[in-house]
Amino acid sequence: MAIPADTKWKDMPLGGMVPEPGTSEEYQTGTWRTFRPVLDTDKCISCLTCWILCPDSAIIVEDSKVTGINYKHCKGCGICARACPDKVKAITMKLESEFND
Repeated sequence: MAIPADTKWKDMPLGGMVPEPGTSEEYQTGTWRTFRPVLDTDKCISCLTCWILCPDSAIIVEDSKVTGINYKHCKGCGICARACPDKVKAITMKLESEFND
């Protein structure tokens, strides 16, 4: 949307905000990623530390087990990979450019 040059700041459309409560699921922010967390379900012990610490609620848990990552909302911060216990390391960070989806 082009904004006319004579538009005053008070007339500018609001940006970067969620206009109504309960609508955050509609805003897909995963395209901001440079790195993507990759879960190895064979290594995962479902300690849920990644789920607790994920700022985007992008860790998918079903029946108390980590089952995947919601890439529509994951911003690739890497907190989940750093939080995964050293003896487990079930989550690794990969460059987003390695993926074709």
